[in-house]
Amino acid sequence: MDSGAVRDFRRLWFSGAVSGIGSWLLVVAIPFHVFALTGSAVATGLTLALEALPALLIGPWAGVLLDRWNLARAMWIADLVSAAAVGLILFADSDRLWPIYLAILLENTATTVFRPAARALLPAVVGTGKELATANSINAVTGSVIRLAAPPLGALLLAGPGIQFVLAVDIASYLLSAATIATVRTRRHATTGAPPRSLEGLRTTIRHRALRGILIGQTVFLTANAGLTALLVPFTVGRLHAPGYVVGYLISGLGAGYLVGAALSTKAARLLGTRELLALTQLATAAAYFTLFNAPNIPFAIVAAALIGLPGSILLVTAQTTIQRTAPREVLASVSAIFFAADSLALLIGALAAPAATTALGLPITLNVIAGLAVCAAGLTLFVVPGHPASFTRSPS
Repeated sequence: MDSGAVRDFRRLWFSGAVSGIGSWLLVVAIPFHVFALTGSAVATGLTLALEALPALLIGPWAGVLLDRWNLARAMWIADLVSAAAVGLILFADSDRLWPIYLAILLENTATTVFRPAARALLPAVVGTGKELATANSINAVTGSVIRLAAPPLGALLLAGPGIQFVLAVDIASYLLSAATIATVRTRRHATTGAPPRSLEGLRTTIRHRALRGILIGQTVFLTANAGLTALLVPFTVGRLHAPGYVVGYLISGLGAGYLVGAALSTKAARLLGTRELLALTQLATAAAYFTLFNAPNIPFAIVAAALIGLPGSILLVTAQTTIQRTAPREVLASVSAIFFAADSLALLIGALAAPAATTALGLPITLNVIAGLAVCAAGLTLFVVPGHPASFTRSPS
């Protein structure tokens, strides 16, 4: 990369890291704050459900517009919207929760713009060669460190300075991110000839065999992963006979595995083809699911959680890099938005279906069915993702 590209990548990385810290602080703070105000598990659960809606409902249309906008500008505007949304939470109380729910919708709507814009801008900054895989690996390592450190830090800040301080830190992180993004000079050539078409990214993804295959395999796999997430607390309490806070130890183990996997992702991509690496990491993650769900004690479960994170991180980096290299550049934001929407759909399905299956089948059987679904995803990936490298070249939109 030339010096300008290196400078712009550093600014993109710094922006993502700063705003990521603030966002992960809220992962702990918002559910805690809502439960403290209401004492209601239903009200707390609603905050989680609202997070998935914007990407699912408006993401595909936002992606179409992003392919015709200045991506850096869209990102810093999204950061400013997020900062304003978090500020709304300061006006909530036990009799007035709507500012929190509105803030969640607005912040995640802004994130629905920010994430596909960031994914589309990165190849314009670093290119689509080996530097792209390295950049995604660096971002994944950074995200893993934040995932490890920010939630317990959020808990400490809540116990000390309190919710207002956490919200102030998050607002400051978004403002700093916006100021940093505004200095990025790299511009991607946008599509300006034809008017925007709704669901353009979906049409492109369906037509392209490699993108279509990754979308199918990843959606099935992420549905299983969402089911695991939904049942993690019942598993910890009901199967491990441990207090609920032990979930934090499992998440830390998962984060440690993600950190190691992110560091190994570039090397893994050199050893295996894309289809084989996607399927192998899905299968390895499924095996780690089985190990976790049948763990005899807490230390064994923490190790199993780390074993989930290691291949899981490689899987996510590989899928993201392949999408960035394969999708036509002029519709990359639209295609990225479709994948983010599919992630949200998988989250909703898994989060709703897993508790329902537990009621019908019991917790032990449901947990192993979830692991079995992840195994099926690996087999499906081998079937629907092409094995020939030529299938992963950019196609005309």
